[in-house]
Amino acid sequence: MKKENYKCGNNSSCFYGLGFVGAAIYFISTATSFWFGVLGFFKAIVWPAFFVYEGFKYLGI
Repeated sequence: MKKENYKCGNNSSCFYGLGFVGAAIYFISTATSFWFGVLGFFKAIVWPAFFVYEGFKYLGI
């Protein structure tokens, strides 16, 4: 018998990648110094946490 492997695409990685690029551009462009730009890069890595936090705050959860 032949065993076939099927691979499914993961759309969330594309969403995260585009979000990372957008967040990095936003946070770095609003930085007032080099170190705030570095901090902005790290914020861009964890941008989903900010997104969920603000969403919960908006919903009152």
